Amino acid sequence: MATPGPKPHTKEIAWSPGVAYGVGLMATDGNLSPDGRHLELTSKDIQQINNLQNCFNIRAKVSTKSGGALSHYQKYYRIQWGDVTLYNFLLDIGLTPNKSLTLGALKIPDEYFFDFLRGSYDGDGCFYSYFDPRWKSSFMFYFTFVSASQPHILWLWETIERLSVLKGHMTITGKKCVIYSLKYAKKETLVELLKYIYPHPEVMCLERKRLKIVEALRIVGIKLSNLDGEE
Repeated sequence: MATPGPKPHTKEIAWSPGVAYGVGLMATDGNLSPDGRHLELTSKDIQQINNLQNCFNIRAKVSTKSGGALSHYQKYYRIQWGDVTLYNFLLDIGLTPNKSLTLGALKIPDEYFFDFLRGSYDGDGCFYSYFDPRWKSSFMFYFTFVSASQPHILWLWETIERLSVLKGHMTITGKKCVIYSLKYAKKETLVELLKYIYPHPEVMCLERKRLKIVEALRIVGIKLSNLDGEE
């Protein structure tokens, strides 16, 4: 007779900075199985997986797999677990199976929105910087959130502006596979947005992405105590 698997959690989900961050990861990189119980997340960063485990107290085993074109293989970490309570919680706030094209506005409390946004950035967001050859000593910054769902990007855009009064802009790329990008490029706007997303250096985040921002800002002499603990 087969040994029964672990029972799903029954404890109610309460909002916290960690839960909001985990929702951000699940909204971008996570997946809800159509079976109504199982959830999973795959990432090339083991810290991403560990962060998710801490957010939702997940004890499932982490597996690995490789993938990539031709001979350029990348190791990926994957965690899959069953939790009916968490599954239903995510459904209630707006996540769905096969969410890539259907994700819209989510029911995130305002006080936890920027924790959610940090998780969303660590999942599908990107930061890049470069010297613009058109202008002497011009160092450009771009902080970007991407999605295949326009309603979701519009919701992010409207909510960020409502809670911070910071303005971004949206770009659209692709034809068959359309991608919507919400970008913040102006240096002053970017610095203020980072203060919301990283309120202190110890917040849960993907260190690789945080340090990339710290290093880019240092090039132009900007140090933010909320990012690196230095004034």
